[in-house]
Amino acid sequence: MADSTSPFGKIASAVKDSPVAGKITDELKSYAKAKSSSVMGRLGSNLTDVTQQLNDAAENGGPLGKAGKAAADKLADGGSPGKAALSGAATGVKEKVKSMFGGGGGSKSTKATVIVEDIDIGAPVDVVYDQWTQFEEFSSFTKGVESVEQSDQVESTWRFKVAMSRRTVQATVTEQVPFRRIAWTSDGAKGSSKGVVTFHPLADDLTKVLLVLEYFPSGFVEKTGNIWRAVGRRARLDLKHFRRFVTTNGEATGSWRGEIADGEVVRGPDDEDETTDTGDGEPEEETAEETDEVGEEAPEEAEEQEEDEEREKAPA
Repeated sequence: MADSTSPFGKIASAVKDSPVAGKITDELKSYAKAKSSSVMGRLGSNLTDVTQQLNDAAENGGPLGKAGKAAADKLADGGSPGKAALSGAATGVKEKVKSMFGGGGGSKSTKATVIVEDIDIGAPVDVVYDQWTQFEEFSSFTKGVESVEQSDQVESTWRFKVAMSRRTVQATVTEQVPFRRIAWTSDGAKGSSKGVVTFHPLADDLTKVLLVLEYFPSGFVEKTGNIWRAVGRRARLDLKHFRRFVTTNGEATGSWRGEIADGEVVRGPDDEDETTDTGDGEPEEETAEETDEVGEEAPEEAEEQEEDEEREKAPA
């Protein structure tokens, strides 16, 4: 404490006893009180708005709605805003996880994951198409396919490896047009898909392959992998393996060039017309005039040869 006899002590004493100093102190106290009231008023207004928003979200349902309802209930019971927010957040996370993996009271419909991939392959379109039709060969060059068993040209059984588990699906070819497109559907216990692959010749030895998939995961492993787009990455890598296989081989290991429509074979690979199409819808046939012209060419040549021989024998 400063000595009252010192210069600083005298100054402090004078300031303390000054009426101006007392007025400044009173003004500061009034300002602090008014500021505190204003802050508390805004805080109360904000809490009212938050409570209204939480109630509105609760009425709309879903994970966010349930989180809002839990927080609003905590506030209504006299809980602190902090605890109410934590309770609502915990409820929201729980409901989000449930809805993600098929639990809870949310919608049971599964959102499709659309996968679109394309790749250019340095081979003619007929070689690329023929190799794709050899489904049982896919396990020899892809990483995700373990085996394929074809019961016929439409139905087949595919076994895939997903993380540490195996999955089996039944695939059905719904449409097949040689050198153009193949469409299919597949169903399994843990998911289903629809897909189309098309073939586009870019040059004599260059073909673009376009793959489009709609994937509907329904298992825990599948939905977890779907978060990280595992299926899309696998499709992209397996397309590269397919390109490597076709390019290094130089030719297809087999072919099937029949046509399928609505899941049924409508034309086999050997069911081709023996006549040649002229482009106007009528088969091309040999005419009698063309046959006669061909047959007359031999006698005319023989006569010319005889005349040449006679000239040579004639005396000069």
